[in-house]
Amino acid sequence: MALVTGASGLIGGGIARSFARAGAAVVVHGNKGVERAREVAAEIEESGGDALVVTADLGEERECRRLVEEAYGWRGRLDSLVNNAGVQPVQELAGMSAGDWRGMYDANVTSAFCCTQAAVGVMAGQDGGGSVTHIASIEGHQPAVGHAHYSAAKAALIMFAKAAAVEYGERGVRVNSVSPGLIGHPSLASEWPDGVERWGRAAPLRRLGRPEDVGAACVFLASDAAGWVTGVDFVVDGGVSARSTW
Repeated sequence: MALVTGASGLIGGGIARSFARAGAAVVVHGNKGVERAREVAAEIEESGGDALVVTADLGEERECRRLVEEAYGWRGRLDSLVNNAGVQPVQELAGMSAGDWRGMYDANVTSAFCCTQAAVGVMAGQDGGGSVTHIASIEGHQPAVGHAHYSAAKAALIMFAKAAAVEYGERGVRVNSVSPGLIGHPSLASEWPDGVERWGRAAPLRRLGRPEDVGAACVFLASDAAGWVTGVDFVVDGGVSARSTW
């Protein structure tokens, strides 16, 4: 059974559908995008899968605990948590306030911390333990202009996965991260034509990523095939980061 936070978004929806295709029952989390979360759950059920929508404000620690408790209570276990919820505003560093910085960390890092703590509490007590995956970004390795706070937050998620893997391994819980590159969506080419064109040239595989590319990585990391994999950052970027930057 898998819980995917932020599953109302493009990547989160793709992750939820990927788990469903792999045979998992999926808790589809949403907050402001709850209607889209319901659409994702409906798509899963129409394809013969099993899905439950749970709303929660992950800015509140008690809401993170409630989300995990409802997910666990639905099927009596929680095999995989994917911390996908987050925000990605563009803001130049020169005009950034401490409040902007804290807000980014709360949305992208603190929420993942709170959900992870709650999930480990139930995973450690069940047969087979469990798996936690944070959705980071290649910007956690190479920052982008206008994304200083975002890049730093994603780097923190990558390191949090490693630290949690070290401490929670003996409790039967594996913790990893996935760092996607640019994921395409229908309006991206019109919104950012230069970026799409540059990414198409830079990627050795000559295409943008798809939500299901990220989903496949998450399913693998949660599976028995990755039973001896913990503390790693799985880069899913079509080979862009393999290129020299000079």
